[in-house]
Amino acid sequence: MINDPFFYFCAIPAILIFGMAKGGFGGGIAVVSVPLMSLAVSPVQAASILLPILVVMDAVALWSFRGQWDKANLKIILPGAMLGIVIGSIGFRYLSEDMIRILIGFIAVAFCLNYWLKPATQMQRGPDRLRGSIWGAVAGFTSFGIHAGGPPINIYLLPQRLEKSLLMGTIAIFFAVVNVVKLIPYSLQGSFDHTNLLTAAILMPVAPVGVRLGYYLLHKVSEQLIYRICYFFLFVVGVKLLFDGLLGLFS
Repeated sequence: MINDPFFYFCAIPAILIFGMAKGGFGGGIAVVSVPLMSLAVSPVQAASILLPILVVMDAVALWSFRGQWDKANLKIILPGAMLGIVIGSIGFRYLSEDMIRILIGFIAVAFCLNYWLKPATQMQRGPDRLRGSIWGAVAGFTSFGIHAGGPPINIYLLPQRLEKSLLMGTIAIFFAVVNVVKLIPYSLQGSFDHTNLLTAAILMPVAPVGVRLGYYLLHKVSEQLIYRICYFFLFVVGVKLLFDGLLGLFS
């Protein structure tokens, strides 16, 4: 297993944040997790350690939001996500660690800028097969490589202004299916070696704590304050990963 204390200093908050997002608190802030862990290990190893933990989180989230989901949207976005996973399983193997750092950093910075600069009001939309298929595929692709499928699927779902529990239940089912399917290509690519699995097992107890904490805080704490704090740190981490990736790519 990994013995570096700095790794656990990064990994435990990353897993708690991801779990809180799964529990409905903070939504897109889960995108900070792989960038944060990537400060201590490679992005590829961070994603490999995190995936089994995400499956446990999904189980807790499904129980928390049981019976609450939008079938019409799931029928649209899940097939697109499967295509995105296939593309990701083929494409990500050709990317170097520096290129993946650049991709993660770009997504993190772009997501922060979109959050800070987007219009306060947006036109309400309904389910749309073309848009849903496209964003579902993008979510499957980014979720495969760096577990960052939240931003693309939120871009599709949030303008529909679904009731909060219905929204979170739909997202919970979507990522439960996506993450279970991702286990197949991750296994075939040898991502689950002894070190990664043992490290994931040690961190596993943090997963349900994060999900239940997020579910509890959903109605107790100002979500806007947490968003501001997390997006600030996500932006800082994203800029650092962009810098490190570009430096390594062109040095």
